[in-house]
Amino acid sequence: MKFGISYSTPYHGIDPDTIVAYAQHAEDCGFESLYVPEHVALYPGAMVGRFELPPSLPYFDPLDCLSFVAAATRRILLGTGVLLLPYHHPVILAKRLATVDVLSKGRMRLLTAGLGSLPGEARAMGVDFSTRGRRADEAIDVMRLLWAGGQDGVSFDGEFFTFDDLCQFPKPYGVTRLPIHIGGSSRAAARRAGRRGDGYFPGGALDPNERAIQMDIARSAATEAGRDPETLEYTRSGSIDMTIDQVEAFAAQGVTRIVVSASATESDRQHEEMSAFAQRFALLQTRSAG
Repeated sequence: MKFGISYSTPYHGIDPDTIVAYAQHAEDCGFESLYVPEHVALYPGAMVGRFELPPSLPYFDPLDCLSFVAAATRRILLGTGVLLLPYHHPVILAKRLATVDVLSKGRMRLLTAGLGSLPGEARAMGVDFSTRGRRADEAIDVMRLLWAGGQDGVSFDGEFFTFDDLCQFPKPYGVTRLPIHIGGSSRAAARRAGRRGDGYFPGGALDPNERAIQMDIARSAATEAGRDPETLEYTRSGSIDMTIDQVEAFAAQGVTRIVVSASATESDRQHEEMSAFAQRFALLQTRSAG
């Protein structure tokens, strides 16, 4: 089992020193990865399910934030949970991701992409809310094409994106393909994970039966697409106070990574929570053994 930790600026704050200290302590504790969320813009009345998001919630740009974190850390992998893929042009996004990956020496490896659930946010970005799934699929294909392309250039002719003989350098650090995990809480997201993703990170308040169904859908979609379903990573959110029995139950469901978050808002207490979790699950010993 791999263990990541998230930092949400709306909850934990936007103080740069606090963010750096949080990431450095997570790294020292042996956490594999650090995740940050995204919203480009909010508005009064924006609803996620039954919950209204206060429009003043301070969301950092996730890649800028992760680049900042990367400069202050050495090992911890960088992730998004989730980046709203339809609201990013894939040619620009491919360049930004490769840049962070090169500058961090190969740590931008846990991009989790979602569609977004706020129609007003989509309208503000000039995106037809009803087409965001197809747009995301194309964006994934475009980025992978650009990362793998050589000096002769690559071409693409899709519904949303078109270009000819395009070259993009530098490539990601030591590879020509960055992992792309799919986030969401729908069966469509599960199918996208199987067809195009390197992993699935389902969110939402799903019951155990629906979670099992979605992972079956993801694995079946991978098989239908000629991909090995066994290579599909399965990430889930957990709590900072979860028990060994709870982690073992996740493992029995096929979960390969659990992402937790400090519940405290004070920096010292956050570090205590991380340290206690790391001790409970022997993160440093596990990392040394790996």
